[in-house]
Amino acid sequence: MKRLTTLALIAGLCTVVGLFLSSGLEDVAAAVVSAGWGALAVVAARAVAVAWAGLGWYVIFPVSGRPNLSACINLRFVREGINTLLPVATVGGDFVGARLLAKRGVAGGLAGASMFVDMMTQALTQLLFTLGGLGLLVWLAGDGPIVRTVAGGLAIAAPAIGAFYLIQRRAGHRLIQGIVDRFASGREWQALGAVDVLYDNLRRLYGAPLRIFSGIGVHLVGWLIGTIEVYVCLHFMGYPVSFAEAIVIESLAQAVRGAAFAVPGALGAQEGGLIALCALFGIPAEVALALSLVKRLADLLVGVPGLWLWHTQEGRLRREAAEADAPAPEEERATFRRVGGASVPATLGPFYSYAPPRGANAHSEDAAVPELKKCA
Repeated sequence: MKRLTTLALIAGLCTVVGLFLSSGLEDVAAAVVSAGWGALAVVAARAVAVAWAGLGWYVIFPVSGRPNLSACINLRFVREGINTLLPVATVGGDFVGARLLAKRGVAGGLAGASMFVDMMTQALTQLLFTLGGLGLLVWLAGDGPIVRTVAGGLAIAAPAIGAFYLIQRRAGHRLIQGIVDRFASGREWQALGAVDVLYDNLRRLYGAPLRIFSGIGVHLVGWLIGTIEVYVCLHFMGYPVSFAEAIVIESLAQAVRGAAFAVPGALGAQEGGLIALCALFGIPAEVALALSLVKRLADLLVGVPGLWLWHTQEGRLRREAAEADAPAPEEERATFRRVGGASVPATLGPFYSYAPPRGANAHSEDAAVPELKKCA
């Protein structure tokens, strides 16, 4: 798996280099500079979208076992940082987020189940978002190769999402175990609880349709928040688009990123997709690449704090584990007893060493000391 990820990363980097060289580095740099303050607006929109996704995770929990909203938002930034910046498939951060949530006091089975349900609601809403973008594209530009390509991809994605749902609702224990063994270490899996407990919690979460539909609604709004990135950035670069056109570009670009989930950061796939989509509305390739660079900047400025949060939380957990393993001072003192001027282990007792007298017997032996001196 790591070897395939490395090969995908190399292929993505080569694609990115080729696209930038063919479009002209100076033209791309000029387009990025023209974005100006729009780049900061893109970063702010990304941060809001990630925090909003944390709310989508929060609402699917039952009231009795629900963590704090701040914990869900915090760990959502951790998930985002791992998925976008580290050389892993785009689901690695989700397993880490579930494990850290279990360390915060949420039951392991519930934390793992919530991760799967949150992934399901995100995938479903992305499918709906892409369908909406495809419909807008047909309305704005008519039929074409891109429409047919996206439609073919949706024809594959819809059954895959349906299968992912059925696995969680049916006897998919063995397959889920294989997925977790592939993407998470054994220690992380133990934190999420046994498979039977996981499925009990999946039934519990899916048994509350109101919370599921709330999560779907929150994530749909989150995809629209992400559209602000395209809308604002292109306006600042001198290529204004309508919000409907921005939805087309953002939704189909996110679909390309989702299809390239095995490539770290969707390197190459995002750039190529934006070039093709922006061309539909008369936007040149160098501007599309500049838009991709601004989006990469948002990945970096939002993802790095997420990685820092992950580092600090892992460090805190290690310190707490070390403190829990260290013996308390009272226990250390209890393991020794004073005999005269020496310390003797108390656990040896009268069988392996001298056991100092206690209570009244101690006074009787002290009183016998003068008699011994007289005999001497």
